Amino acid sequence: MSEFERRLREYLPRFQSVLATDIGDWVVKGFIDTRRNIYTISSDTKVISKLIELMLFPLFNQFAQQYDYSLHLAEHQNHYPDITFIAPDDTKIAVDLKSTYRVSAFRVSGFTLGAFTGYFRQRDSTKNISFPYQDYEQHFVLGIIYSRSVIDIDEGRIYRLTDLHDIQSVAHDFVFLLQEKWKLATDRPGSGNTKNIGSVNNIDALVNGNGVFASECKAIFDDYWMNYLTADMARIIDSAMPYTNLNEYWEWRNR
Repeated sequence: MSEFERRLREYLPRFQSVLATDIGDWVVKGFIDTRRNIYTISSDTKVISKLIELMLFPLFNQFAQQYDYSLHLAEHQNHYPDITFIAPDDTKIAVDLKSTYRVSAFRVSGFTLGAFTGYFRQRDSTKNISFPYQDYEQHFVLGIIYSRSVIDIDEGRIYRLTDLHDIQSVAHDFVFLLQEKWKLATDRPGSGNTKNIGSVNNIDALVNGNGVFASECKAIFDDYWMNYLTADMARIIDSAMPYTNLNEYWEWRNR
């Protein structure tokens, strides 16, 4: 374990205390205006994800100051990574914040772990990335797993500060994890049509870094995703898909 990873792992309980009450509920209840009216929020995953990021950024600043790292935030929403930590010797470390919700006691919806095209393949490129991919010593995911609350919110109601404890949190039971990106990856793209690397969705595997490539090594993860073609990508170059999973990859590589 690198010194950076050890240090950031020690901060995970602080992240937990910022997000959750003593009984595990999210401390966020809604939005407040200058008249002290409180408007409840929905369980929309994008809203929850963004608010979690905003709540944790001050702690990242504290972490950087404590250990003499420079902190560089992504300048655009679609740029990788969310945060770049730069050590005094100019070592760069990428940290992406990812949140996902439980779909059962043992599984979550999953993360997307960044593109497998663009800067991932052209590793000296500065397009959609804060610094060239090749400049980073390590690539981490700080993941947040939570459960969505089953609640019946009166969306037309405006609450007051005196009603604060009557508002049910839309999320609870947070679990934090910190792993290198390649240890969380699966051998399939993430959901949708975007060319993003998918993660495993078993909670224990995520927390312990036991993704599909964990029994291999980072070099195999890199080679797999640098050569991976979706059906559309293969069609453009008039080719067949070389492989769709790790077993097929080894057959392809051995040929």
